[in-house]
Amino acid sequence: MVTFRQLQYLVAVADTLHFRRAAARCHVSQPTLSGQIQDLEARLGVRLIERGRSRVLLTAVGQQIVARARVILRDMGELIEMARSGEHRFEGTLRMGVLPTLGPYLLPQVFPQLHARFPRLQLYVREGRSDDLASGLASGAFDVLLTTPPVEVGGVTVTPLFDEPLLVALPSDHRLTTQKVLASQCLTGETVLALESGHRLREQVRDLAQHLGAKLATDYEGTSLDALRLMVQMGMGLAILPALYIRSEVAKDPGVVVRPLDGIIPMRPIALVWREQSARHAELQTIATVIREWAIATLGPGNDQP
Repeated sequence: MVTFRQLQYLVAVADTLHFRRAAARCHVSQPTLSGQIQDLEARLGVRLIERGRSRVLLTAVGQQIVARARVILRDMGELIEMARSGEHRFEGTLRMGVLPTLGPYLLPQVFPQLHARFPRLQLYVREGRSDDLASGLASGAFDVLLTTPPVEVGGVTVTPLFDEPLLVALPSDHRLTTQKVLASQCLTGETVLALESGHRLREQVRDLAQHLGAKLATDYEGTSLDALRLMVQMGMGLAILPALYIRSEVAKDPGVVVRPLDGIIPMRPIALVWREQSARHAELQTIATVIREWAIATLGPGNDQP
């Protein structure tokens, strides 16, 4: 009979493509892991892994079985969580995936409140881009995501939290800094810096720049919001940055000035996302409420999402 542990070992090998690292991840010896993988192959009657001197590869059928094993392990984990949650709510570890353009600037604001209300709850946080977060949620690597919708995976609950304003960042010596509010036509022909491809924020900035008649810089792309801020400071262009990042980092930078746009307030929606069948549904709804209350108090009453 195929065991739960054997599936864990197989997925670990698939993730690491290395028997020693997979064994370390599973906290067993390499011979133990190798023996269990061989036993699994014997029970299934197929070869799952190609073992070479310098590399480990999954066979075609091995890839299919690993994909199914991930679903089984995820569902089994949720079954265990369901049993625990009936008696021990707001305890244990919650694995949260967050956007790198959001998590570092939001979580330090809301974590103290969450910890004060739920002192026995531990939050494990890992940053990633939108697509990686979605696949991690589907596979069970994450219990919940703090991200911008839409999430390209089915069977999820998307709970809106708040809308985050986007503002224009300019070099402190730019001609437009004399204006307290920027008319949209002022940005016609201006160069707008953006993050590299793969960031959801880049797509929004690209569309906004096109709407404003600005030019999106393609020769110089930022790897982070900090990189964009430094490029703005050096006069390489303007940037459209999220309000929480501005509050955290830009406000203390004398080389960068921030201005709102007149007539339009571009926003990016922020949501908490989890699997529909999650055993922690009630807990996650409560956490969403805490974050939403913080947003109303901090960003204004316009963020009273349903």
